[in-house]
Amino acid sequence: MTDIQPVKPTETELEILQLLWEHGPSTVRFVNEKQNENKEVGYTTTLKIMQIMAEKNFIAADKSSRSHVYQALLPEEDTQRQLLDKFLDTAFRGSASKLVLQALGNHRTSEDELNQIRHLLDKLEGGQQ
Repeated sequence: MTDIQPVKPTETELEILQLLWEHGPSTVRFVNEKQNENKEVGYTTTLKIMQIMAEKNFIAADKSSRSHVYQALLPEEDTQRQLLDKFLDTAFRGSASKLVLQALGNHRTSEDELNQIRHLLDKLEGGQQ
């Protein structure tokens, strides 16, 4: 059995991963422009962080053209699952129900989200996953 190495991206690394998951392979310039929509980040800062992420094997660069194009190596769902499991264990002592109740109690949940939750509960009660 192979142990899966836990993924521990920093907050900034996770922001970059989310941009790459959403937009697909992208240049540093594109990622930096998207980051700057929310907060001011220097181009060289984005470049350095993405180089470090490549060293960690979080992302990979296609260096075949002048502008390197980076793509995420970490699958989005696997990364979310690992981060959620760690958060669940540390913040809610492993209780998924406490997490869900806290999330639903603190935020407005849309009708669509409630329907998705009902569908998931129906599947779980039916023995499917």
